Amino acid sequence: MSSDYILETRGLTKEFKGFVAVSGVDLRVRRGSIHALIGPNGAGKTTCFNLLTHFLEPTRGRIFFRDRDITGSNPSAIARMGLARSFQISAVFPHLSVLENVRIALQRKRGASFDFWRSERVLESLNARARELIAAVGLAEFERAVAVELPYGRKRALEIATTLALDPEMMLLDEPTAGMTHEDVQRISALIRSAAENRTVLMVEHNLSVVANLSHCITVLQRGEILAEGDYETISRNPEVVAAYLGSGDD
Repeated sequence: MSSDYILETRGLTKEFKGFVAVSGVDLRVRRGSIHALIGPNGAGKTTCFNLLTHFLEPTRGRIFFRDRDITGSNPSAIARMGLARSFQISAVFPHLSVLENVRIALQRKRGASFDFWRSERVLESLNARARELIAAVGLAEFERAVAVELPYGRKRALEIATTLALDPEMMLLDEPTAGMTHEDVQRISALIRSAAENRTVLMVEHNLSVVANLSHCITVLQRGEILAEGDYETISRNPEVVAAYLGSGDD
């Protein structure tokens, strides 16, 4: 595996009782880049994400992260290695405050122990760093707000803050702008660009304007296989990609 690449898959395949969701995917993600994984509904994008972080076990193929074969590792071990992900559905603690959510994520870096039973005074040592992350995602005025009460776009920003709290070398973002208003899309796009200044980002994203504005490289999946790869200009002119998006109607 070249040192230019932080993540690589070789022949990555996932079958479900005869249905092949991901088939022979050879993916390489360059260090320090924003890499988008796109494709029509049912193309295998989220399945691929779940394989990379071992929420699903591959049927065949290997996964390498930072020159290490991580195939078969459990999700928590992969996160500790520096490969952290967000989810298409917000995964914060809904009845805790913004500050408490980020503080819990900061505790995760210590290992397997969480301090739910510790005094507030002990936990306050994490507040300064938590507030830095909260400010970085534009939530400073919401730090005492309960997560469930946040508008959708702000909730996604909180999820990114908790992912950043793990200090990952690489972030996997699953549909980070799904269901957002135009204003929220702009805010989250700026946040992703900022987060990528000192780390690698791999994202599944349907909003092609976001993909065009952020991505250095794009991999297009169709029916579980790589259809095309390149920068946005190359991808947007590919007739097979255009046909996949504009519609054969049988996807």
